[in-house]
Amino acid sequence: MTAPLNRQGRLAAVLGPTNTGKTHYAIERMLAHKSGIIGLPLRLLAREVYDRIVAVRGPGVVALVTGEERIVPPRTAYWVCTVEAMPEGMGADFLAIDEIQLCADPERGHVFTDRLLHARGRHETLFLGSATMRPAVQALVPGVEILSRDRFSTLSYTGVKKLSRMPARAAIVGFSVDNVYAIAELLRRVRGGAAVVMGALSPRTRNAQVEMYQNGDVDYLVATDAIGMGLNLDISHVAFSGLTKFDGQRMRPLAADELAQIAGRAGRHERPGTFGTTGEAPPLDPEVVEAVEEHRFAPVRRLMWRNTALDFGSPGRLIQRLEERTENPWLSRVRESDDLAALKAMAAEPDIAGRATTGPDVRLLWDVCRIPDFRGISRGEHATLLGRIYRDLHDHGRINVPWFAEQVHRIDRTDGDIDTLSKRLAYVRTWTYVAQRNGWLDDESHWRGETRAVEDRLSDALHSALTQAFVDRRTSVLARRLKEKDSLVAEVTESGEVTVEGEFVGRLEGFRFRADKAANADEQKTLARAAREALAPLFNLRADRFYNAPDGEIDVTEQGGLMWGSDAVGRLAKGPEALRPEIVPFVDDEAGPDVAAKVQRRLQHFIDRKIAAAFEPLVALQKDEALTGLAKGFAYQLVEAFGVIPRAKVADDVKSLDQDSRGALRKHGVRFGQYTIFLPALLKPAPTRLRLVLWSLWNGLDHFPSAPPPGLVTIPAEEGPEGQDAMQGYRRAGERAIRIDMAERLADLLRDKDSRGGFEANPDMLSITGLTLEQFAGLMEGLGYKAEKGERAKVKPEAAAPAAEEAAPAESAAPTESADGASEAEATPEAAEPPAAEPDAGVAGASEVEATPEAAEEPSEEQPAPEAAKAEPDEALAEEAVAEPAAEPELETFYTFTWVGRRQQAGGKSRREGGRDAAREGAREGGRPQGKPRGAGPKGQGGKRPKKGGNDERGPKTASARPPKREQKIDPDNPFAAALAGFKPK
Repeated sequence: MTAPLNRQGRLAAVLGPTNTGKTHYAIERMLAHKSGIIGLPLRLLAREVYDRIVAVRGPGVVALVTGEERIVPPRTAYWVCTVEAMPEGMGADFLAIDEIQLCADPERGHVFTDRLLHARGRHETLFLGSATMRPAVQALVPGVEILSRDRFSTLSYTGVKKLSRMPARAAIVGFSVDNVYAIAELLRRVRGGAAVVMGALSPRTRNAQVEMYQNGDVDYLVATDAIGMGLNLDISHVAFSGLTKFDGQRMRPLAADELAQIAGRAGRHERPGTFGTTGEAPPLDPEVVEAVEEHRFAPVRRLMWRNTALDFGSPGRLIQRLEERTENPWLSRVRESDDLAALKAMAAEPDIAGRATTGPDVRLLWDVCRIPDFRGISRGEHATLLGRIYRDLHDHGRINVPWFAEQVHRIDRTDGDIDTLSKRLAYVRTWTYVAQRNGWLDDESHWRGETRAVEDRLSDALHSALTQAFVDRRTSVLARRLKEKDSLVAEVTESGEVTVEGEFVGRLEGFRFRADKAANADEQKTLARAAREALAPLFNLRADRFYNAPDGEIDVTEQGGLMWGSDAVGRLAKGPEALRPEIVPFVDDEAGPDVAAKVQRRLQHFIDRKIAAAFEPLVALQKDEALTGLAKGFAYQLVEAFGVIPRAKVADDVKSLDQDSRGALRKHGVRFGQYTIFLPALLKPAPTRLRLVLWSLWNGLDHFPSAPPPGLVTIPAEEGPEGQDAMQGYRRAGERAIRIDMAERLADLLRDKDSRGGFEANPDMLSITGLTLEQFAGLMEGLGYKAEKGERAKVKPEAAAPAAEEAAPAESAAPTESADGASEAEATPEAAEPPAAEPDAGVAGASEVEATPEAAEEPSEEQPAPEAAKAEPDEALAEEAVAEPAAEPELETFYTFTWVGRRQQAGGKSRREGGRDAAREGAREGGRPQGKPRGAGPKGQGGKRPKKGGNDERGPKTASARPPKREQKIDPDNPFAAALAGFKPK
């Protein structure tokens, strides 16, 4: 499509960056003619230009025509319109189109392109816009005169600025309503407030907000990219809060020329302007900065276009014409717009298609489809509304007035928040647009005035809501007074509440000021500056009171925090020694170094005394100068381990200690357990809680593990750093962890058990651990035992007594190894006799030792109770008993435990256990026969085993190529000394 030649006067394009006076030039040229029409991109800008022309020529000759507003005096000579609302065929002497670069806009570009190709004034036509349009205008408008204009002032990039450091008279640009509101809210907190300008606002609301900014009530303006379209405001800096925008279909980055259009609002006339980014927006690329500052951008190569030669023969033919393509390389068909989508949806409805059969009917349908979707609802809902309007207009020639009145009345309410008022304002814009259409309503002027009045009421209510939400006049006044160095009245109550000018702004927590919790901390920064002026004397008074406070008022949290009552006053940090942490006080800088030093000294005294009291045995061990040599070194290890060391880690050191060294350590309460070397006094809740804090500090942990609840013998094993279980006072055993002292008690109970042949748990073992038999089996597996599960007939208590009396002495237990690594001798049969077990414990007492063959033989019939043997039999009952089938025996579950060693259980990993060398343990255990558990002999339960000293080939045999081991002197301080002495051969 080729643009027609202009044969009716001057045809020019005034191109250049922002702040070049293009719009001002167009107004002057229009007023030089007897009549004129100017098309502008925004309703807000149209209202601004209308007010300027009215101020020069008066309201009687100036018309304002937008989609929602129509002011047309009888003697109109000059028309100010939005581009979409420009009347056609006016024949005005002058015509101008502003922001002609919007021809490339994906949504509205086809309207601007149509004006560029077809709209002309009789004597003069001007196209105003960016220099990027120069090639397109020259190609599409033959004979056009190009006028280039330079910017009046410079525009420079200043980088990234925080909102809290934003200079006054700045505009912050956001690209969504939520973003605009969030920025305005933050500016209210830190700078006293901001005005809000968006394209969706009514002119009345927008003018009220701009007036608030222009007269100095607020120093900041938060706006959408609407300010880039010619709005002339007193702005010195433009900050972008984002560099992407939603274009109706997707999020896309802003082009350099779009950034320049908005940034150009800074620095009006000859005053320089600056631009930059803020918030989450990254810095601009150097290439983009250079392009904006130098006003050099890639030219526009493609304009949006839609066919304007329409065929109203039928809806289908109209749609076909609207979707036609062009072969002009400069033009590209616009994507499906809202009006075309509405036309397709309505044409698909049979009743509407049946009505739109003639040219006027189809034209009316197209006019209805062009009602904008101001409400922003779905296309389907919008099409439903348009369908109702079209049916009324087609069937009755007018829209049903009661229905229209109901729609307007429903939104004529000024209550609600900003979002509610904004939605009502968007809704009323739809009805305002409908009321502006000629011939659609009875009594058009009444409804135009009524919808305008509703819009004004909603606009005023929205302005009030915006001001209330985003302008804090008190903060704004205080900020100005601080800037002017005026003194402010601030007070602090005894409870720590801080007020400024009689308003509560926060409270003093310990030695730090905290803003009011009801508001964000940033909101109170201005007030906090004033509040801290009154806090200096109070800081010193509080420091004196804190220094003299008793230790009972101070405490340590599980994460190393130091509390004075309910206020945090410091925290612990890693010190030069494990038991000497450092103090980090929480004191505001405004309090001064003297207050901070006094708080730190008091906290240091407190923690030193607390450690000395909780770790008294360990501190005494550390200070004992009588310890020398290996004992002193071992004491140093205990101190660094906070009094708890797994024995496997220091097995070699323990072996190296002589009797005198061990005795010296035991005097301080050190216990040499089979699993752990520890001080029992340090397993209490208070030392454990403090030990975890100090250990976490010493190892540089970010999160400190908590102490288990007091009184629990076992707890579920937790994932954590190495050593956490020991610091909590527990030893890990499978899926659970057992308290260190109770693990040693369990070891004492296991010491005389047959770890080779197998043994069963007794009630004492279950009692001290507080576990069920299943849980105990898992615990034993974690300690290095193999747990074999079995079932058997449950033995009644009265039947077990005579069987126990006939049982022969048990075979001696296999040798076990003591905690100190000494081999115990075989115990006598009397010593190996097990305690009787409770039947309901699920453990058979007789299974802990091997019975004699006589006792182990399974009886052919059940032994009667002694009382039953004395009673005379009842023949009838006997016959009945013979007739009845024997009841199935009640079964019970039992576990047989056999030592397999931690090395084997861990898949071959070398570990030490109970003070034994892993290699030695493997060699010894490798020579042990893997005997069957008791009660599982060849004859089943109670099967025979060869007697001690027999020649049965199944008996245990050992062989060694080592020379005889030199006899070692028994350590009298060894916890197993008595047992070893009893086992020594005579």
